[in-house]
Amino acid sequence: MTTATASPAAPGGTALLAGRTVARIGFGAMQLAELPGRPVPDRGVALSVLRRAVGQGVNHLDTAQFYGAGTANQLIRAALSPYPGDLALVSKVGAEHTADGLVPAQRPEQLRAGVEANLGTLGVEQLAAVNLRRLDAPPGIRAEGDQLVDLDSQLAELVTLRDEGKIGGIGLSNVSAEQVRQARPAGIACVQNAYSVLDRPAEPVLDVCREHGIAWVPFFPLGSAFPSWPKVTEHPAVVAAATALGAAPAQVGLAWQLAHYAGTLLIPGTASAQHLDENIAAGGLRLDAATLATLDGLAASAGSPRPASAKRSCPSTASSRNFSWPSVCGGAVSTSSAWD
Repeated sequence: MTTATASPAAPGGTALLAGRTVARIGFGAMQLAELPGRPVPDRGVALSVLRRAVGQGVNHLDTAQFYGAGTANQLIRAALSPYPGDLALVSKVGAEHTADGLVPAQRPEQLRAGVEANLGTLGVEQLAAVNLRRLDAPPGIRAEGDQLVDLDSQLAELVTLRDEGKIGGIGLSNVSAEQVRQARPAGIACVQNAYSVLDRPAEPVLDVCREHGIAWVPFFPLGSAFPSWPKVTEHPAVVAAATALGAAPAQVGLAWQLAHYAGTLLIPGTASAQHLDENIAAGGLRLDAATLATLDGLAASAGSPRPASAKRSCPSTASSRNFSWPSVCGGAVSTSSAWD
């Protein structure tokens, strides 16, 4: 159920997502759910943060049924239902919780079950978009055996779900440029890959999105809490730019993302009202040409520092700001990501 309400100015401006006009700064719900080594944040705080985000113009929420085994979805429903008419609820499929923890769920019938579970816990008839989280490359749990499913079979199921009206658009997550090209005939609304000012192996994927006007939703937008991943907020050039602008380093990292491609949609997650306000304010931060040129050169000077594979355990704490802990962090095999 939705209600029509007047919305404040869109943080960061607007872009298209699955035919909807959404604010370019959204919200990732993963940090509101329990994670290995971290309990669920205070329920009252979580509900307040969600309402505060929407109250400030955020109308793109990224979530998944396997974020805390339904916890994130349940909080969203408790905080916001009946939903504002312009709110885009975007989810993700490709993994599920079992007694053994988080495991791949890549088969077509599992993708459908994942969509149905999201619809049920969120209490909606349609999701604005659903991202297919591929598990054939790091970071995160990896598909093996009967979970190694060809992309075309997965897309066929998602197209059927779209035709049935259960999802508004199809997204991809953790994919190569070639996979985006392969999937394009199915109609791709968005792509989610790890990407930051310091870590840009996914640039060829972004180039395909630019070429075809596909929304780009980077996870790890400020880096990962894993020690081996570069952290945007700690880089001297980012810190210097933030000091010169009177901004937080995280705001500079997010503002660079917005300036890098007009179709970029950010989904930083947090359980802190202060960090939420800072993230939203990043939408109004403008970087001059000299600052942009300096930041643009950072990835090349850093030598593409991303590790070849993710570590097999979650970080000991999930409190680092904006390092959203994605759907693939859990169970015996885990990692972090910022789909959120």
